[in-house]
Amino acid sequence: MSGVRLVHLRTVNNTFHARVIAARLGADGIATELRGSVDGPYPIGNVSVWVREEDAESARELLLVDEVESALELPPQGDGPRHRPFLLGLSRYQVVAVIALIAFIATAFVSRLII
Repeated sequence: MSGVRLVHLRTVNNTFHARVIAARLGADGIATELRGSVDGPYPIGNVSVWVREEDAESARELLLVDEVESALELPPQGDGPRHRPFLLGLSRYQVVAVIALIAFIATAFVSRLII
């Protein structure tokens, strides 16, 4: 991606997680560049994910939606720990995910009004 302005999207703890993010974004046509401890005999350590500047907002939204959806996903019946309802039948993690999504949408809406 030479000649293209890249921006930092996220730093993760290992190469596998960075490659999962790159694959997820690539599935929606967003090219990524991984920097840090990516290859070599001991690819252990932080890896930064970079995207084109014009794709940065879309990439952040995609990752946020994925995180919210995984937080709202119910575990299969009989497997794993049971989450006690915290509010309106949702677990604490689900409530926090919903609040984060609402805050993100409100921030995006307000920033578009200001511009």
